[in-house]
Amino acid sequence: MSAQSTPSELRKRSPSSSPSGRSQKDRSLDSTRQLKPSYRPNNALRMTAIRVVVAGLLGFFGLRAAQKWGRSEVPDAYALCSPEGKIFTVDEANPEVECMVIHGSHFSDVGSLADIRLRWTAIPVRFIQSGAVVVPGISDSHVHILEYGATIQLPLEGPKSVKETVQVVRNYILSDPDVRHNKSTFVEGWGWDHTQWLLEQWPTSEDLENDPVVRGRPIVLQSKDGHAIWVSKKILDDIEFIPEEIEGGTIFRDSNGNPTGVFMDSAQSLVNAPEPTHDQMEKRFGLAVRDAHKVGLTALHDAGFNPRSLAFFKKQAEEDKLPIRVYGMTYFNESAEYWGNSVEKVIGAGNNRLSARSVKIFADGALRSGGAALYEPYSDNPETRGFLRIDPELLNKVIPRFLRDGWQVNVHAIGDRANGVVLDAFEAALKDANVSALRPRLEHAQILAKKDMARFGDLGIIASIQPTHAISDMWFGEDRLGPERVKGLYAFRSIIDHGGRIALGSDFPVEDMNPLAGFYAAITRLSPDGKSPHGPGGWFPEQRMTRQEALKGKLPVYMVSEVEKLRCSFAGMTLDPAYASFSDDQLGTITPGKRADYVVLSKDIMTIPAGKLLETKVLATVIDGRPVYGKI
Repeated sequence: MSAQSTPSELRKRSPSSSPSGRSQKDRSLDSTRQLKPSYRPNNALRMTAIRVVVAGLLGFFGLRAAQKWGRSEVPDAYALCSPEGKIFTVDEANPEVECMVIHGSHFSDVGSLADIRLRWTAIPVRFIQSGAVVVPGISDSHVHILEYGATIQLPLEGPKSVKETVQVVRNYILSDPDVRHNKSTFVEGWGWDHTQWLLEQWPTSEDLENDPVVRGRPIVLQSKDGHAIWVSKKILDDIEFIPEEIEGGTIFRDSNGNPTGVFMDSAQSLVNAPEPTHDQMEKRFGLAVRDAHKVGLTALHDAGFNPRSLAFFKKQAEEDKLPIRVYGMTYFNESAEYWGNSVEKVIGAGNNRLSARSVKIFADGALRSGGAALYEPYSDNPETRGFLRIDPELLNKVIPRFLRDGWQVNVHAIGDRANGVVLDAFEAALKDANVSALRPRLEHAQILAKKDMARFGDLGIIASIQPTHAISDMWFGEDRLGPERVKGLYAFRSIIDHGGRIALGSDFPVEDMNPLAGFYAAITRLSPDGKSPHGPGGWFPEQRMTRQEALKGKLPVYMVSEVEKLRCSFAGMTLDPAYASFSDDQLGTITPGKRADYVVLSKDIMTIPAGKLLETKVLATVIDGRPVYGKI
């Protein structure tokens, strides 16, 4: 059969073509079982012979195989193969295969080229380029989709001073005639980071007033970590009432007690910003999805739906306009009424593209801005130990209530005290509960006391972590926490070693969207240029998620191959996020019967030097068997 043949219909060998006359399903299951020995080390000779045949086929079909399919050109059924056998399934039964078969929106088969050609007689075959690999669809377990789209319009990360940041705002205003000529137009930006300025200081509204182009405009600028906003004098003047204090937040004031224009955590609710229109949200969503597809993302866990954004995504699903899978966490406002028994859950809407069955609760603030709740005072600011955004009594009340009403509970916790309080609440709520049916998550889990590191595995709590946060915060973490307490910051391996399950994310737009940046950070704990406060060996290298780390659980000896040893860290971007979003029966592995989400990468990220990881390109991102980026 030609590699370019296109069948008029899908044909798999009929029962009558089999000497046994057994059913197609029985023979397919038997065939899958028969594949297993081919992956044992003592069958290396057979694998080598098959790959020689594959190489010959590629030589024969080389020119024509280079003609790739775009989204509209993909047939209903096809096989995709790797000349080196580099399709990483993240499936323990067949961890590394040569070919996979896609029929419609699902995977139908996996195996060697010879076996696939034997079982599937009339489907076209494509080969990925030599050196490339296929992996399951990649998920980001913690993002802010619409906020990312807004960030692109006015990004503020990069300037090294308050003055430079104001200059960026000025340039944005001057570049947009509609904004420049209408001083009442609301200006929104994201990403300023006072910890990266040459002089680390908090900005003020007066800094914005000092520029004649910026002066007098309504401006709200979100900090990099999303836990503080910097506003103009016009915004300050429009706030009807500013209390002396606000629970779970901070209002920055000058020596005379006047607000300076920075509001942290819960205090951000005092600022009245206009709600984005549907058209604005659609534009922001489009920008986020465009960039997500480019870096190989097929599913996003949005960590903060509000009623307006939830309605937007539900409408997109109803109109079949979701080009990426979205798992939403609906924000819980601790000062509002409980809604878990009145809001309808969304599960698998829009052809399995949208689910919103979880709640997002904030326990504390962020380390960068000093709002993380600690057991002991900050080393660089002994006057505070941060603060909890929610009273522990309320936390212990709402967590079991949400769980009883069938919601997954996801709690943001950064500081060691916040993590301890949340773990205590989960422990009480999960007593005698079926944890695998509830799958509670602790978002970030950044600073952990030693006594709490084992509790993730013991309680069955999912740690939703962002490795790129580690290489951002490593430059100021010890100043904030001191030399001993900092050892509990981003303790990835300590969680894993105690049997905890980890789902990886980026928290974009807070950090780089590229999932390979998170993969690189997790296994190196180095900045992209190979640096760390502890040198080129990595920042606290004992906490790395290495690629040689063995899988958790017992496996047959022949399965404990190099590929299997790599799965643990990679599963954090594939299978574990699927589990964390109740979709592991549909996503996360290249397994017959699951949705055909996969990514083609230009390099073998499992074996190339770590320093080369960030050079890897996404050749194709595929959802439901159809490319949404690149070609196959």
